[in-house]
Amino acid sequence: MSENKLEIKDKNEKNNTNEENVVYVGKKPAMNYVLAVVTQFNNGMKEVTIKARGNAISRAVDVKEIVINRFLTDIKESTIKTSSEELTNEDGTTSKVSAIQIILGKPI
Repeated sequence: MSENKLEIKDKNEKNNTNEENVVYVGKKPAMNYVLAVVTQFNNGMKEVTIKARGNAISRAVDVKEIVINRFLTDIKESTIKTSSEELTNEDGTTSKVSAIQIILGKPI
């Protein structure tokens, strides 16, 4: 029985490490997200992903620019991915929302 618990714990640890270095940008001020990104790098992360949808996309780009130009000048933008996600509204209809994923990393 203890082996099953160990396996479950290992799976959860793997899932946590995948989402640990992701900062989701929303409606808060940009500096809140800048602090989150800088903290991730200071905690030893080699790569941090900034994700946003809809109106928060411009704030995510601001966060990236502030991190790279003001706080961590050695960090480089490695990838930017754009996509479209389909969301279900409260009334049951679906709508498409733009999304962005910006991956920042330390140069090798």
